[in-house]
Amino acid sequence: MSEENNLLASVSDVSMESEFFSPVPKGYKKGKTKYVFVLGTVMSGLGKGIFSSCLAKLMQDKGLKVTPIKLEGYLNIDSGTLNPFRHGEVFVLDDGMECDMDLGTYERMLDINLSRANFATSGQIFSSILNKERQGDYLGRDVQMIPHVTGEVKLKLRQLAMETEADIVFVEIGGTVGDLENAYYIEAMRELAYEEGPQSCCFVALTYILEPKTLGEQKSKAAQLGIKQLMQLGVQPDIIACRASNPVTEKVRQKISVYSNVPVERVVSVQDSASIYKIPAMLRERGLDHEVLRLLGLQDRINLRHERKEWARWCDFTDRIDSLKYDVTIGITGKYITVRDSYASIINALEHAGISLSGKVDIKWIDTTDVTDGNVKDHLEGVDGIIVPGGFGTRGAEGKIACIKYARENDLPYLGICYGFQMAVIEFARNVCDLKNANSSEIVPDCAEAVIDILPEQKKIEGLGGNMRLGGRDIEVKQKTKAWELFGRKDAVRMRFRHRYEVDPKYIDTLEKNRMVFSGKAPDYPIMQILELPEHSYFMATQAHPCLTSRPLNPQPMFVGLVAAALRRRSESS
Repeated sequence: MSEENNLLASVSDVSMESEFFSPVPKGYKKGKTKYVFVLGTVMSGLGKGIFSSCLAKLMQDKGLKVTPIKLEGYLNIDSGTLNPFRHGEVFVLDDGMECDMDLGTYERMLDINLSRANFATSGQIFSSILNKERQGDYLGRDVQMIPHVTGEVKLKLRQLAMETEADIVFVEIGGTVGDLENAYYIEAMRELAYEEGPQSCCFVALTYILEPKTLGEQKSKAAQLGIKQLMQLGVQPDIIACRASNPVTEKVRQKISVYSNVPVERVVSVQDSASIYKIPAMLRERGLDHEVLRLLGLQDRINLRHERKEWARWCDFTDRIDSLKYDVTIGITGKYITVRDSYASIINALEHAGISLSGKVDIKWIDTTDVTDGNVKDHLEGVDGIIVPGGFGTRGAEGKIACIKYARENDLPYLGICYGFQMAVIEFARNVCDLKNANSSEIVPDCAEAVIDILPEQKKIEGLGGNMRLGGRDIEVKQKTKAWELFGRKDAVRMRFRHRYEVDPKYIDTLEKNRMVFSGKAPDYPIMQILELPEHSYFMATQAHPCLTSRPLNPQPMFVGLVAAALRRRSESS
């Protein structure tokens, strides 16, 4: 067997004694798909997902098919159990995968729906290997980090390449170079580049340029040491993106170029931007799109006509960011407000809606743990509309209910998301339907009037047991309602869910008699998914998370409706 065939051994050949162990999906064609690896140095939180998605967009605009994958070092199987304080929001894909918030960045920037194939954790990788070992797939070999763990990572990337038929797979490794849990990921990337051959892979290192105020100048030593750490692992970066508060100076770029063996034209400044949606233009101006094409030998696959059309559409959108005519303030009433990443999708959805209406949306963060009926007016001072977002548990619940009551009674535009839907039902049941003990069994397990509950018959219907309802679901929309109008008079829409508790059907008749309208429900089942109050200027809520499917060029209708109502309120009060 030739060395090349050894390098691309099929899965059935893994028992061979060859050191070229590298399981490859049958039918995989070497060279068809290229790979861009994005890694971080110095510190986490540099915006690897934003950078990677923006670069991927530039390639997509050229007519190339791209797909991303995020590799996380933690041992959790998914992101579902992670606290937003520690890791930002949990982003839910249409297929129900609970993943890292960077997957949301990719979906928004590329305007595509991703799947569980686009996200991997060390927990997934190790579980797969141990299952194979128990099934005898390794046939007596001792299972090791190299070649078996690295081989599993490479197999996952190649499977993604085959399934999506992508021209380029963008691989983002979470955390930073030097993190113990990332070492095998980086080694797998090094091996993949070796196996795939010249012009197959492009390594991009994101680094950070310090600029201490006391010194008044940019310092590159930390960046140099981080890049050195990457090179010690056998990876020579092809492009270095320098994150900084201000444009990185020519002197600093030259220092890094000399130190890293990367041509200075491929050491680029990626300074802070007022909007992430302007970063593709920044990268384009630096010529990074053409550098990647040249490094990967993809010049013959681009479609210039497609690029001109798509880039014009994108520039029309970003030009509107600089010409917003109106200001509006939306209050986000939650309990994770000290970590803004906890509500990343909501922030983006509000920005999309605002830009579509030529309005700049300012956000007022309101911690509901301190809100009561007595002080709610003070907390909501100056807002033109409010959102009660998703959440779990009891903390801050009564504060959210107080905010909802104030919004309902004072015609303040309101949008409830998931938990905000449930709290709206509780508030209405208590204060309009006179069910004084109304609550959720999540908050009060032995509640006498649990208008929100986990229903045995619904668990049986959905086949979910005690688990959450996750992922994309179809919603029947009632005609001649506000929801029906917002969704373009469509009788059905699809949104994504992440919740356990529902409106108990035995209370639906009481709620509807008091003029709460359930304008969206699950097909064929009494599971309420959208509500509205017809007499209110804008009072809507949904069990879904509509923010998860909002896109820059296609803003989510419920957010557009909220911002439009808030703009009207601001205009009428001025």
